[in-house]
Amino acid sequence: MTRSLIYASCMAVLTVFAVACGSSSTNVNVTANTNRSNSTLGNATSSMGNAANSVANTVSNAASSITGSSDSDFVEDAAIGGMAEVELGKLASTKAANSEVKKFGQMMVTDHTAANNQLKELAGKKGWKLPTEVDSSHKATADNLRNLVGADFDKEYVDDMVDDHETDVKAFQDKANNATDPDLKAFAQKTLPVLQKHLDAIKAIQAKMNNSSSANTNKK
Repeated sequence: MTRSLIYASCMAVLTVFAVACGSSSTNVNVTANTNRSNSTLGNATSSMGNAANSVANTVSNAASSITGSSDSDFVEDAAIGGMAEVELGKLASTKAANSEVKKFGQMMVTDHTAANNQLKELAGKKGWKLPTEVDSSHKATADNLRNLVGADFDKEYVDDMVDDHETDVKAFQDKANNATDPDLKAFAQKTLPVLQKHLDAIKAIQAKMNNSSSANTNKK
């Protein structure tokens, strides 16, 4: 009887010990799995955060490339762009088949000649050196247009003018607000409404031409 009680007691103790060990092992495994899950989630969150920062930086850099130029870069670009508008306007006033495109080309010659002269006067007072000819990109555009005639010339010229003036309006808007030099800021503020007028006019011409082209296509 006594031996039986002792044996039973020992078995009970061993059973409790085994259960305790099993429970401890389970807790260790659960804790390890939880830690691994937390680590994986943390790494994923960090990766998403880095990706978001990368996208934000890309957008910021793209915006800065449009509106973040220095005053000196702006002056150079404005001078080159102004000369190009006059040169291409002269082509349009003689080569265009569409009377509205011809009229717009002449407006480019008149308005941009005036703006170019104002910029030259400002540069003279400030001691800024302006470029005397257009860059290779604008030369290539002019060469391409010289090889086109009729409706082909009109479409290419109009599309170029829309793109150019959209870029110009953004650049002049930036300098009208943020130019360091007060006289340059005043020049940008004065010229901006003229450029906006040009953009509105050429987009209206483009819309008419596109509608006309669509109508002719539908008739066929």
